[in-house]
Amino acid sequence: MSSRGSYLGTNLWRLWPALPGLWWLLGLGLLLGLQAARCAPFYLPGLAPVNFCEADRETPTCKSSVALFVNRLDSVESVLPYEHNTFDFCQDSGKKSPSENLGQVLFGGQITSSPYKFSFNKTETCIKVCVKSYDTANEDQKKKLDFLKKGIQLNYQHHWIIDNMPVIWCRDIEGREKYCTPGFPIGCFVTKSGIARDACVINLEFNKSNTFYLFNHVDITITYHRENETNWSIARLVSARLDPKSYKHSDENHLTCHGPPMEIPGEYTDKLNVTYTYSVKFEENKNNKSGSRWNYVLESMPETNIQWFSIINSFVIILFLSGMVAMITLKTVHKDITRYNQMRFPEDAQKEFGWKLVHGDVFRPPRSRMLLSAFLGQGIQVLIMTFITLPFRGVQWKTNFLLTALLCPCVIFANLFIMNLILWVEGSSAAISFGALIGIFAMWLGISVPLTFLGAYIGSMGKFKHPVHINQVPRQIPQQTFFRKPLFGMIIGGVLPFGCTFIQLFFILNSIWSHQMYIMFGFLFLVFIILLITCSEATVLLCYFHLCAEDYHWWWRAFFTSSFMAVYLFMYTVYYFITKLQIADVASTILYFGSSMIMVLIFFLFTGTVGFFSCFFFITKIYSVVKVD
Repeated sequence: MSSRGSYLGTNLWRLWPALPGLWWLLGLGLLLGLQAARCAPFYLPGLAPVNFCEADRETPTCKSSVALFVNRLDSVESVLPYEHNTFDFCQDSGKKSPSENLGQVLFGGQITSSPYKFSFNKTETCIKVCVKSYDTANEDQKKKLDFLKKGIQLNYQHHWIIDNMPVIWCRDIEGREKYCTPGFPIGCFVTKSGIARDACVINLEFNKSNTFYLFNHVDITITYHRENETNWSIARLVSARLDPKSYKHSDENHLTCHGPPMEIPGEYTDKLNVTYTYSVKFEENKNNKSGSRWNYVLESMPETNIQWFSIINSFVIILFLSGMVAMITLKTVHKDITRYNQMRFPEDAQKEFGWKLVHGDVFRPPRSRMLLSAFLGQGIQVLIMTFITLPFRGVQWKTNFLLTALLCPCVIFANLFIMNLILWVEGSSAAISFGALIGIFAMWLGISVPLTFLGAYIGSMGKFKHPVHINQVPRQIPQQTFFRKPLFGMIIGGVLPFGCTFIQLFFILNSIWSHQMYIMFGFLFLVFIILLITCSEATVLLCYFHLCAEDYHWWWRAFFTSSFMAVYLFMYTVYYFITKLQIADVASTILYFGSSMIMVLIFFLFTGTVGFFSCFFFITKIYSVVKVD
């Protein structure tokens, strides 16, 4: 034992000078270890609790001022978001914007400070914010008023933030239930035929035809909780609600926040003054602590029961598929392998049937294998955010690298560029600046491309050894029935994963296009696992059936079987567009389907890769345990 250990240690020390990288790794480890000893806990930005107290008790660790931030405005009738100042609302003189992350830049998030300033636990009533004047004789002011009316007609929504919490608007609906949304409309519109649209149904005073009603007043209610039992002066905010109102302030110097609503006739040709006001009050909540302060957002989200129904439905499908796979694996395949391995005489080998007959062709490289390899490389990148290249025999790794690195990213980048041009033309805040586009391109060129090259190079160095040899002459495939044709298998293989996920897709599309909050990430993770299992089992089942029919063209079929779910996903996005959205303009339609096509392409690569490798491992396993002469 000791001599062995001494010999091993001597060899390691001899190798030490030849491995200079180990010196760097050791130095880095020591540096990190020393830094870890000096580490202190910290809060992520936006998650750190903020202490509030009254103005006369303000300290460096306890704030008295409560700031309100405004985000971009969006609509379910248009996918074009706009910045807050685009609609000529009141603006903060010392405008401040928090630092934006990459996601906010790509999706057009424009969070800025507002002129709404509150003092903690101080009730204020009918406070003037600003006055906006419009003269239709002035071309610039007329454009601003027309754009404001267009925003009301398209039901654009404000999105306000207090202490990193969304300010929600709750209203009563049928059945004495409350419906809450993290946004509230600019106003509402009554058509020429007298039909009250959107929020105009909440007030009977909104009844004049061809009239716009502007919500120029908000009643804000902020709830707080006293966190420290020893120091009751410190509090933390736990919720923020508002109720939009419309008041026609006749005298801006004597505001009462009562009276008739703020009307803007559809054919207005005179001067117009709009006074924006607010009222704020603070309420103490002794039950809801700051750790659960997001619970108020869930008041109008009864979808939990629907989510559990979706999970149970998906589990039933998984149990059915798992039973089929277990039956095939434990009974049929095991029985086949046992029978094949018990053949002792040449005449017995001539009686081979089923999937063993195609053992000499099952690993024959497919047609267009370069394209399939590129799809699989992109799919693996989507799946685990890393790189891999399947080394098909005869595939040139350099060409493979170029296809994997350029094919799908260039399609997505071209799509994004076209959509960004439309956003630039429309003046939307979602338009990505030229500098941001260059930054995204640099990230792709400096991170994704080198990693893909490294993966292709490493893959080209290894050689995959098939468990069985490949015949020189391809075997003739028998005539297949309609139910064993590739198209039928893809239709069946794609509908099962889609059936497990379409309810979750509905909520995801609602969060993207209907601007509803999505917080059920636990359900999403469960559905993701279910999707992986369903894609794998459905592909393995159909792959086995086709091999038993002596059809060894499984490579592309395995990829398309599970990736056909993307076709159902695209059909569902079309259905959602027709039934749930009210988009009418061409620009919004192009942007919707352009974004949907990117999502469909990602699902196509992801699900196809999962199905392919499941089938690949299954075939490799069963042919590695069968005796072949």
